[in-house]
Amino acid sequence: MELRQIRYFVAVANARSFTRAAEQLHIAQPPLSRQIQLLEGELGVQLLARDSRPLQITEAGRVFYEQALQVLHRVEQMKAATIQVGLGQREQLSIGFVASTLYGLLPLLTRKLRQAYPHIDFQLLELTTMQQIAALKAGRIDIGFGRLRINDRSVSRIVLYEERLALAIPPGYALAAETGPLPFAALNGLPLIVYPKEPRPSFADQVLNLLHDYGIQPGHIHEVRELQAAVGLVASEVGVCVIPAAARFRNDLVYRPIEGERATSPVILSHRANDSSWYIDATLQLINELQAEKPSWLDPEPFSSRLSENQHK
Repeated sequence: MELRQIRYFVAVANARSFTRAAEQLHIAQPPLSRQIQLLEGELGVQLLARDSRPLQITEAGRVFYEQALQVLHRVEQMKAATIQVGLGQREQLSIGFVASTLYGLLPLLTRKLRQAYPHIDFQLLELTTMQQIAALKAGRIDIGFGRLRINDRSVSRIVLYEERLALAIPPGYALAAETGPLPFAALNGLPLIVYPKEPRPSFADQVLNLLHDYGIQPGHIHEVRELQAAVGLVASEVGVCVIPAAARFRNDLVYRPIEGERATSPVILSHRANDSSWYIDATLQLINELQAEKPSWLDPEPFSSRLSENQHK
């Protein structure tokens, strides 16, 4: 099996057409078809269903495709690392994240990573969970921190912890008069702001599904693109917003924790399946060290006292 054949198969699988793949690869179609046939002959299985339009990948082809992406990514990593060493450059680690992790885990983690591995260049990219999955497959990021449980065989997920959900409330609302935990029923009929608007599914769907499961009907749903815009609209008294507890970054709002075992949002580490690179174990070890320090974003129990202080400032 040749690396060229693997690249050819990935191109055909992506294009769903031998003709388009040949154009993208700048080769004629007959030799491309021949190389795929040789690959299938060596494996002893059919990778492509050629009698369908557009071209379909068989179950065996899907498994080969997922593994092929990882092989090609590792080859690119090997080339890049070799060139970097040869040119005296530093290795790079790309991390995808959803915005709400900036108010909890991520800043402390990246600080520890920089201290522990000063020879590495760390690149941080804000991406939704769905965008992170695509970026992992394409090799644009190495690990991701998201909130959705996405079922994809080519990506491994590790739930790091469950973060309590809170309700961000304008000070003028009746719910802002107290600071104790709120039942989901308290949201019934209230105008609700959710984020992100797209791409979906997203944290917005997680919140809306929870409300649906509890039989809650918001008075009006206003969708916005990002967390900062959502809480900005709360401050403008457009409505209330369900947020992860760590994302209480505006002092002009009142925050109340939401009751219930299911009133949480997971923080999930994602990486390519079967990836045994050093940075995965290194990241998990540092996360364990951070969790052992009992940071405030991990256990928001002293919520009420902090909220009360903010209210009276």
